[in-house]
Amino acid sequence: MSAASCCKLRVLFVDDEPLIRQIMATELPDRGHDVTVCEDGASALKVLAEKSFDCAILDLQMPGLSGWEVAARMKEIAPDTLAIIHTAHGSMDTAIQALRMRVFDFLPKPCSLFDLDSLLLRVAEHRTLMNKTIALEKSLKAVQGNSDLVGESAPMQRVKRLIDKIAPTDSSVLILGETGTGKELVARRIHDLSPRASMPFVAVNCGALPEQLVESEFFGHRKGAFTGAEISRKGLLEVADGGTLFLDELGELDRAMQVKLLRFLESGEVRRVGENEAFHVDVRIVCATNRPLTDMIDAGTFREDLFFRINTFEVPLPSLRERKDDIPALAQALIARHLKRRQAPAKMLPQETLNVLMNHDWPGNVRELANALEHAVILSDGQTIAPDDLPNSLSVRRHRKSHGMPATADSTTSVHATTLQEMEREMILATLERNAGDKPKSAAELGIALKTLYNKLNQYQSETAARAS
Repeated sequence: MSAASCCKLRVLFVDDEPLIRQIMATELPDRGHDVTVCEDGASALKVLAEKSFDCAILDLQMPGLSGWEVAARMKEIAPDTLAIIHTAHGSMDTAIQALRMRVFDFLPKPCSLFDLDSLLLRVAEHRTLMNKTIALEKSLKAVQGNSDLVGESAPMQRVKRLIDKIAPTDSSVLILGETGTGKELVARRIHDLSPRASMPFVAVNCGALPEQLVESEFFGHRKGAFTGAEISRKGLLEVADGGTLFLDELGELDRAMQVKLLRFLESGEVRRVGENEAFHVDVRIVCATNRPLTDMIDAGTFREDLFFRINTFEVPLPSLRERKDDIPALAQALIARHLKRRQAPAKMLPQETLNVLMNHDWPGNVRELANALEHAVILSDGQTIAPDDLPNSLSVRRHRKSHGMPATADSTTSVHATTLQEMEREMILATLERNAGDKPKSAAELGIALKTLYNKLNQYQSETAARAS
């Protein structure tokens, strides 16, 4: 198996012999790789400062800077690039020096095409492993769990059948659903059932990204590209190379970033901030939103061309109130997850408690159910969950006297909102009250960006003022 059959690499080849440079300039592209050749160490360092590479193959003995000196400088200007020493003078001293310099590998000189393929295959495997590690570090969940979709109701059966059909493809997917319906779980399921399952799955909440760093988060940056860029850094698209990038809360991206994302979707090319040259990555994009993108298009806040580009397939997720038959199985699975067991004891969820769960409207969907059961498991000390162990918000609506909102119905009234917007409002205000007005904590519990929460509260205040006028 050749490295070319694994994935495309960006290779810098440095040698002072013109014939060897000419051969590599021909052979490496023929094998599916991007190659840049340099005749000495100084020109190599200049290129490394301007462009990203997966590896640099360095002739050990060159006029001017040696391969060792270039490898040492690479640690500062291109820490993600693997250094490979190309030499005909291997010895024990050379091996010891390589260990000290943390050189990735040696390439014998002269080398055969078999040697070259084997080396580049190891580089590709190393890159995949590093990207998976970074993807785990960038995960937005402390515990990611598996991608099993719990529920056998008719709405969930339709979702599962649709996932089974689209997962093996590379088509873009747009997952639609209310907050808390499990959109990231569906995205993981699509990834796990695809040919990309062994490659990275990278999830990002678009609404949680700092506005001034959004482009850097997606595309990466070169050291010194902007104030605070003290090291070079891979972007999410590069980390997800070969795998899947899940963009949650897509509607939170501003129009400038929408243009850049559209350009990537059309070309597959990434250019780090501060670099002039682009490189290609192979990433499947799965998006999700709880916002009406068609309304945003009409309002001019979301690009219509981007909408059509990401919307090859739509996966509409049902709310929990639309699949209440799944609540018993979901509750058991969520209790088991909290207890870190494969299965929850049946006695933990008696019928009277289950009846309370079945009679609630669940404006916060599965996320609200998970929070309610975590609350109940803690109060029950891991024993039988009584109805009194469940949060008060499941059965009553408390008087609200803060956040600039009018009081709602009295404290014994059940929560029965008539529209999705009203149910969303009820969930947000109940969460704020439960957290004593702590907005960052409430936003995290609701699974939305803090900016989104402020926007919602401003909207509610405007609506209240309009009704009062």
